[in-house]
Amino acid sequence: MATAFSPDGQAALRRALGPAPAPRGDIDGCYETGRAAAFVRGGGFRKVALQFPDQLLQDAVAVAARLEAESGAEVSVLGDTTYGSCCVDEVAAEHVGAEAVLHYGPACLSPCRKLPVLHIFGQQPLDVGRCAEVFQELYPERQSRVVVLSDVVYAYAMGELEQQLCPEYPNVVFSQLVCGEPPGPALPGEVRQLGRRFRVEAGGGLQDWAMFYVGAEGLALTNFMLTWNRCPFSSFDPATGQGRRETLNVNRALMRRLYLVERARDARVVGILVGTLGVAGYLEVLQHLRQLLRRAGKRSYTLAVGKPNPAKLANFPEVDIFVLVACAQNSLLDSSDFYRPVVTPYELELACNPAREWTGNYLTDFRDLLPGACAYVELPPAVPEAEAVPDVSLITGEMRAAHLGDPPATQLPPSTSLACRDQTRALAEISPAASFLESRSWRGLEQQLGKTPVSKAVQGRRGIAIAYEEEGREQS
Repeated sequence: MATAFSPDGQAALRRALGPAPAPRGDIDGCYETGRAAAFVRGGGFRKVALQFPDQLLQDAVAVAARLEAESGAEVSVLGDTTYGSCCVDEVAAEHVGAEAVLHYGPACLSPCRKLPVLHIFGQQPLDVGRCAEVFQELYPERQSRVVVLSDVVYAYAMGELEQQLCPEYPNVVFSQLVCGEPPGPALPGEVRQLGRRFRVEAGGGLQDWAMFYVGAEGLALTNFMLTWNRCPFSSFDPATGQGRRETLNVNRALMRRLYLVERARDARVVGILVGTLGVAGYLEVLQHLRQLLRRAGKRSYTLAVGKPNPAKLANFPEVDIFVLVACAQNSLLDSSDFYRPVVTPYELELACNPAREWTGNYLTDFRDLLPGACAYVELPPAVPEAEAVPDVSLITGEMRAAHLGDPPATQLPPSTSLACRDQTRALAEISPAASFLESRSWRGLEQQLGKTPVSKAVQGRRGIAIAYEEEGREQS
């Protein structure tokens, strides 16, 4: 079962203890140490952090040593990410006092909140000639309107592919990568989504265009297909050298997501999962979701659980549904193995905002929902109680009372009780679900200031959980 964030821990369990392997291939060429050193020197950074995905950690020491020698800055390596490896981990970088981050490997291209970032995707091998042949086989009509997308690790070769295709295909458009927010207003016919930017003729609209993706099957392709679900897709896998017309039943996938929207309408208690601490706008969308749920008459609890998995979320059985605030690439979580469904902020908006209607366009970037964004829809005015119109749940068939809007400030909800919050006997308003959470024996990390006795630090266990070094010596 794949969760929202890539590694499931099995790779770490299989990792053998021992010396680090020798670096592979051309370090300077693969990791662009010259460009990275120029970025560090140009910014005057004295301390930088290098972020690698798990599959590239074996080269981290060699890259850090080379960069430190060329730039003169102090270099730290972020060994594990707080959330998804595709996002820049500003939290871990701030822990080591870094002034900038160099992010290596695949990236979702979400804009960061604080630190300057340089993305170095790496250059995976691509047979451009073979890719052009596959394109010609899939699109024999030379007047075909096609937008070419690619995984970030093949972006370096798109210029060469464009030179081979454009003389024969005048209506082929190549997308550009956008690291962060593009400056200035969008031009007519310009599309800016999922870290890509391209411009098509504004007359017929994007539905008249086909999409050609260069890269392996994965979350990036799934997001593209759901976002532009009216466009036919085809792809070329550089690893196999084969192309195909994508047969993923997008309508079926959308039906599954719309079913989750109906589950969100039935939910009374919603858990807001914080899936990022670095993507710009995440605090604003948290506030937006809380307001949305309050207006819809639902109780919400914000939960920071790191990388979500079924075991973690099963600790909150009183929550009816979860909404995951994460980058666009990690928002679509297959929650079939979870105790409760997990939806995206856009799906929660469809469920709780009466002014938002399903138009066929699917959004995975939560920043599109914020005020001033392209897809922002303002909440309608509160409805008086006498004018409230109930509806019927499409799942249970039961009558579902429509919410009346913001409750009066002087009137407490019927399910609210009073409880002592702290030693000062201050009273706090809590719901039955909140009191259940309060009675739990496990409450996460808590500061016990002045309560924990001071003790001398001792050396702990070394190794991984299935093979601690002390256990190996005891068995021998």
